[in-house]
Formats: sequence, structure tokens, C-alpha cells
Amino acid sequence: MPRGVKKSHLPSRICATCGKPFTWRRKWARVWDEVRYCSDRCRREKPAARNASLG
Repeated sequence: MPRGVKKSHLPSRICATCGKPFTWRRKWARVWDEVRYCSDRCRREKPAARNASLG
């Protein structure tokens, strides 16, 4: 018998950098509320406008 949940039933979000949708991953289970980027690459290339306003 298959285990798990179909991807279509998992929660999803829109990446803050690239704007593409991404779905929940098991490694994000404890921090899903804090996840904003779909990948490490997008996290590194986050919008510079936000950092410029702080300085």
C-alpha cells in the first residue's frame, strides 16, 4: 500500500525572489512558517532593495 501524500495535496508558496510556486518539503516541516525561498540560489540572490533600505 502506498504511503505519504500526493504532491497536489501539499501546501505551497510563491518564492520571494523568482516568483515561482514551490511545495512543502519534509525537511521544512518545523520551519515552514519561515520558508520564503524555493532554493539556496534564490535565498542568496534575494532582492537587494530590501537591504538598501536598511543602510
